[in-house]
Amino acid sequence: MAEQIVRTPDRIDAAPRYSETDAIRLNHMFRGRDTVEMLEILLKENMLGDVAIVSSFGAESAILLHLIASIDPTVPVLFLDTGKHFPETITYKEELRQQLGLQDLRDLKPDADLLQQKDGNGLRWSYDPDGCCEIRKVLPLKQALAGFDAQFTGRKAFQSSTRSALPRFEVEDGRLKVNPLADWSKERLDAYMVENNLPAHPLVELGYPSIGCSPCTSKVAPGEDPRSGRWKGWDKTECGIHTAVTPLDDDGANDPVF
Repeated sequence: MAEQIVRTPDRIDAAPRYSETDAIRLNHMFRGRDTVEMLEILLKENMLGDVAIVSSFGAESAILLHLIASIDPTVPVLFLDTGKHFPETITYKEELRQQLGLQDLRDLKPDADLLQQKDGNGLRWSYDPDGCCEIRKVLPLKQALAGFDAQFTGRKAFQSSTRSALPRFEVEDGRLKVNPLADWSKERLDAYMVENNLPAHPLVELGYPSIGCSPCTSKVAPGEDPRSGRWKGWDKTECGIHTAVTPLDDDGANDPVF
C-alpha cells in the first residue's frame, strides 16, 4: 500500500504588520528627537518597510516633501487626482515635482466605471460629500496603499480640534501612519518655507490656509480654525483617508509634546 502524502497548503500571512503597541514604542523611541534626525533614521535604516508619502500638494505640502526628498527623493509620492482640484493645485504639483526632484510621483485616479455609476454628472459633492470622497479619495488610496507597510502624512496638531491629540506615529488597519509635522507650529512651518526657498501654494495668499477639492474648499477668515473652510456647512471635518484623532492608550505619554 503506497504511503499517503499529506500536503500542507501554502498560506499567506495576512496579519497586520503593525499594532498600536508598535506605534507607542516608536513614539517613545523618538520622543524629543528633531524631526530631521527622526526621518533620517527611519529612512536610512529602512525601519518602516515599504513606505510612501501621501500628499495633497496643498498649503503646506512642500515642507514634508522637501524634508523627505532631501533624504531620499525616490520615496513614492501618492497624489489623489480627484478631478475636482483647483487648477492652481495641479500647476503647483508640477512645480514642486521639478524643484524637489521627486522621482516617483504617482497620480491616483478614481475608478472610471465606479465614477460613471455613482457620480456620472460630477455633482455628488453637493449632496453627499462623504460619498464623493469615498469614490474619489478613499477607495483609490486604499488600493494604492495595499502595497505599502507605512505612509507619511502632512497632518499637524494645530490645524483643528479633531487633530489636537495627533501623535507622530499611529496605526490604521495594520499600516503605520507617520506624522512628522505633528508638533510643528504655524510659525515654524512658515519659517521653514522661507529658509528653504520653497514656493507657497498660490491660493494661500488669497485666504485658503487648507486646500482640498475646489467645490468643497472655502476661504477662511483671520483667527478661524485653518480647516474651517473645508466642507463648510457640513458636519464633516475629514475626507475619509484620515479619521478624527484619539489619544493612544498609553496614559497620555504620547500626547503631542515632542
